[in-house]
Amino acid sequence: MALDGFHESLSGYRETTLAGLLSAVPKREPQRYLYEPVRSYLLRTGKSIRPALCMATCKAFGGDPAHAVASATAIEMLHNAFLVHDDIEDESELRRGLPTLHAEHGVPIAINAGDMLTALSVRILRDNLPTLGPTLSQRVYDEFEHMMQQSLEGQAMELGWVRDNRCDITDEDYLRMVLKKTCWYSFIHPCRIGALIATRDGVDLDRFNRYGYFLGTAFQIQDDLLNLTGDEQRYGKEIGGDLLEGKRTLMLIHLLRHLDAREANRVTSYLGRPREARSTQETRWILERMRSAGSLEQARKATKQFAGAALFEFAQAFRDVPESNEKRFLNQVISYMVSRDL
Repeated sequence: MALDGFHESLSGYRETTLAGLLSAVPKREPQRYLYEPVRSYLLRTGKSIRPALCMATCKAFGGDPAHAVASATAIEMLHNAFLVHDDIEDESELRRGLPTLHAEHGVPIAINAGDMLTALSVRILRDNLPTLGPTLSQRVYDEFEHMMQQSLEGQAMELGWVRDNRCDITDEDYLRMVLKKTCWYSFIHPCRIGALIATRDGVDLDRFNRYGYFLGTAFQIQDDLLNLTGDEQRYGKEIGGDLLEGKRTLMLIHLLRHLDAREANRVTSYLGRPREARSTQETRWILERMRSAGSLEQARKATKQFAGAALFEFAQAFRDVPESNEKRFLNQVISYMVSRDL
């Protein structure tokens, strides 16, 4: 589907979200060591696709999107908290085209700032009470809590594979990790919470699970591909960072299945060393082997397959929703997520 009007709509959701994020940051002390780093990090606005999904789904299901702003903002605040902590855990150098928060302010201050972002996300949910009432606010909180737990479990799986240098990970393992780490909090729960608010718990929220899973998986594989083949300035993170961090991507899993014993031992040895001991030359060699083994092409095909499944499941999840600008926007998200080059 063409992306006519998509970027304008996304920009509007982004502006609404950013205003909510910044208004939630306290103006009291300590500013220099906490709230200024938090505020400056939030100003590195990302795509804001998660809050956009929440507000657009609310409106598509007949609700007032203003009633979803607090929940959408809380999701985006938590997303930023995850990014800060992820970058520390992965020893990443760039985020949204700038030095990561820990590279700029040091690890201790960055960890504390990430903790504050998490605390602020939960605090924002209290703003639902006057509008939604206690019962519906509790239902939103239940969704939010599940979202947090699933994401942290998925992150634990990925970190554990790196720590233990697991080279026996299967496609199924990867997809389960992506479901937990990416799909629930980036796609499934934003839609569930938006519909929950619009209908006041009047629809089966599980209708969004398959749509969000397929869309989130297509998004993650595409993101993994961009990490290896994208333009660093447009991508906003260091190219090849996933290899340097030892992340088990679909491409790496495919490659390990198609190497001879000598090459497999070389890759395993590379992955078993700390990041600072992984050379740029070795990283390039692995990337070239991915190209020659068809690992990158296999991942591109998988992205298209999951995107196609997401289109089908979108029709099921939104089958009884009237046509509207918001429904069109939500459908366009699929094309945007898998065709983006940044």
